[in-house]
Amino acid sequence: MAQTAETTRSVIFTVDDDPGVSRAVARDLRRRYGDSYRVVRAESGEAGLTALRELKLRGDQVAVLVADYRMPRMNGIEFLEQALDVYPGARRVLLTAYADTHAAIDAINVVDLDHYLLKPWDPPEERLYPVLDDLLAAWRVTDHRPPPVTRIVGHRFSARSSRTRDFLARNQIPYRWHSSGDPEGARLLAAAGQDGERLPLVITPDGTPLLEPEDRDLAAQVGLATAPAADFYDLVVVGGGPAGLGAAVYGASEGLRTVLVERSATGGQAGQSSRIENYLGFPDGVSGAQLTDRARRQAAKFGAEILTTREVTALEVTGASRTVRFSDGSAVAAHSVILATGVSYRRLDAPGLAELTGCGVFYGSALTETAQCRGDDVYIVGGGNSAGQAALHLARDAGDVTLLVRGPSLAATMSHYLIQQIERTPNITVRATTVVEAASGSGRLEELTLRDIAAHRAETVKTQWLFVFVGAAPLTDWLADGVLRDEHGFVLSGPDLTADGRWPLAAWKQDRPPYHLETSVPGVFTAGDVRAHSAKRVASAVGEGAMAVMFVHRYLEQS
Repeated sequence: MAQTAETTRSVIFTVDDDPGVSRAVARDLRRRYGDSYRVVRAESGEAGLTALRELKLRGDQVAVLVADYRMPRMNGIEFLEQALDVYPGARRVLLTAYADTHAAIDAINVVDLDHYLLKPWDPPEERLYPVLDDLLAAWRVTDHRPPPVTRIVGHRFSARSSRTRDFLARNQIPYRWHSSGDPEGARLLAAAGQDGERLPLVITPDGTPLLEPEDRDLAAQVGLATAPAADFYDLVVVGGGPAGLGAAVYGASEGLRTVLVERSATGGQAGQSSRIENYLGFPDGVSGAQLTDRARRQAAKFGAEILTTREVTALEVTGASRTVRFSDGSAVAAHSVILATGVSYRRLDAPGLAELTGCGVFYGSALTETAQCRGDDVYIVGGGNSAGQAALHLARDAGDVTLLVRGPSLAATMSHYLIQQIERTPNITVRATTVVEAASGSGRLEELTLRDIAAHRAETVKTQWLFVFVGAAPLTDWLADGVLRDEHGFVLSGPDLTADGRWPLAAWKQDRPPYHLETSVPGVFTAGDVRAHSAKRVASAVGEGAMAVMFVHRYLEQS
């Protein structure tokens, strides 16, 4: 195979923890492809990721990733999943034994696996090379030039810079971060005629500079849809978490003209989760960002419109029309509406926290910040699954992770599998009956005052990082009084609309009972965490989104 300019610096990368097997794999690959590709091998997933990042920094292209499934600490699927972040265009091959073919099938869903190979593959001319030939041919015809990316110049301890990074990350928009004190950051500031007093500066892929942009202006510049394409739809879905995305997928796939409206970024709280391990079909877990991205692409494939940075302020009913109004005064109408606005983390009411939010104090996982935590001591407030997932994620790189729980233990609020993993992680400490009493710092978090409410004892600890996962506040203040809610603001539906479950309702004007997920307003349904008495789990939210669409069909058929 003749060497070309296109493949001069291209790499076939292989990972296997058995040194003998690793050398044999590399030998077979060099025998066939050594004249045209560099063959690079590693003997652990961790070493492989380090090598890939070094190749990326040098500007090398990786054409194919070949990983053995059975590796300690990080198996082949986990390696390929993380390698996708470094080289998303590389073709992916998993090496498995016959007994592990189930893992290869799982990997098709987890990492979009291109092929799996059973070991041994002798002779390679029949079982290895034809597969690699096809994958390399497919890779060569794709465009490997890195796409233009958005660049952000900001300050590490700037709350506004942090919000901008988080907005782009949650919307799956590639960006490159530059500190205002770095040479490249200073160059970009000078090119934009800025002195760095106001940050962040965002430079879009076409070179447009945006100073301290609002989310909606930024969304429009980076290609996110912010305005509906039509005035009237069959279905408006309010909220882009798992329930809203599930409703959008099923609504659009079943022929309903569907638009999903999200105020910030699709995924909701689940989209910020570092790893969801109890979602059906993903035995090795899946990150919230990956699950969200797949669901969003799936909804778009079926024709659903997805609007971001649209804050809903009112719901109006006029005859058969349901109108959703936005904060800028515009509106969109439909035959039916599904409320899937989810919940938000409650703010801690303690001195110093409000001033330091975004500067060391974060609500939710703030995954864009976790890379900065390497070697530092981190504190997490919360006893639910989101807090547990964040603790395990941060524990990979942080020094010590301390989980602060108001209750006596995690047993009543966290899934058993997460509790077991936390107990097995040596640098995670759980402090029960402990709350944050105050926070302090000059420009960023430096100290926390913690109180053991059982022992009536307080202490001060030094830290630069606090992540908060407490409570669930429903985002329903904008709803009219006609949409009945419980005393906490969660939306009532179906049999929950009356205390004794009997019908008819005093405000109900239909000659039928409300459908199971239908609110007190006919044609307006609810799904997911915002619904009163919901399960607060990703799987149930997705299911409710799909179920709500079924009731929408029934409603439309009878209207």
